[in-house]
Amino acid sequence: MNENFDLFGHAIPEWKGKRGRPPYEPSEKDRNKIKLLLALGWSIERMANGIGISSATLKRYFRAELKERDAMRDRLDARRFEVAMEQVNAGNVTALKELGKMLDANDRMGMDRRLRDAQEKAGRQKEETAPQGKKEVAKAAAKTAGADSHWGSDLLPGVGKPN
Repeated sequence: MNENFDLFGHAIPEWKGKRGRPPYEPSEKDRNKIKLLLALGWSIERMANGIGISSATLKRYFRAELKERDAMRDRLDARRFEVAMEQVNAGNVTALKELGKMLDANDRMGMDRRLRDAQEKAGRQKEETAPQGKKEVAKAAAKTAGADSHWGSDLLPGVGKPN
């Protein structure tokens, strides 16, 4: 079987130049490419253009990969750490330096995430304690008036009223 390839190295299918349009058949290479492009944050239209199909075809044949869009970046980073660690274990000094850079970047990302979570929590707490107007502040102050003074409960409303 003599297989022909186009300018970009893609196999030219046997049906090319014949009538009708055959169904798309995704290859493992295309699936891996879509996973990589998802990890890089590409849009569906851009990924479809990258492998030469329409966005509808991409959605139809790569539905499982598209559902895992959020996890793809984490998987890519995990694989990068795995490969770097294998190289470090093999004695590659450059890989050791690169692993150190990757760990620093990972630590910064973790600190940024914790800082962002703390800021969001503080923002939610601030929203819960809505600002009060003058009347609400005066009412709250009247409820505790004289609590810490020598007047005791004489200043509290409703306490010690003459009959």
